[in-house]
Amino acid sequence: QVQLVESGGGSVQAGGSLRLSCAASGFPFWMYTMAWFRQAPGKERDLVAVISTGTAADYGDSVKGRATISRDNAKKMVYLQMNGLKPEDTAVYYCGASVGEVTTEKAIVNWGKGILVTVSS
Repeated sequence: QVQLVESGGGSVQAGGSLRLSCAASGFPFWMYTMAWFRQAPGKERDLVAVISTGTAADYGDSVKGRATISRDNAKKMVYLQMNGLKPEDTAVYYCGASVGEVTTEKAIVNWGKGILVTVSS
């Protein structure tokens, strides 16, 4: 059974940091590109960060310089470190897995249920 389970969300003040984690199971994790997306109320689901099966990473423009995505293939985990959080980072954050390149949510074949991050000013 394929599962992606996010953790580490919550409430934080502007300027603070959070580390989101995603635990994967039920599929060959090391063969999948992993990504974090987020969706704010009333908005589309946007790409936050993506990491290849190796270590190549890319970021959405809104988080460049503030976010770091990483993965541990042995533990089947992917992480998102967010620093300098802003109120506009408030959203539900989703972990996703893809067998290929990720530029939009259409590339994702497995999704986590999401976790809420709230940034207060």
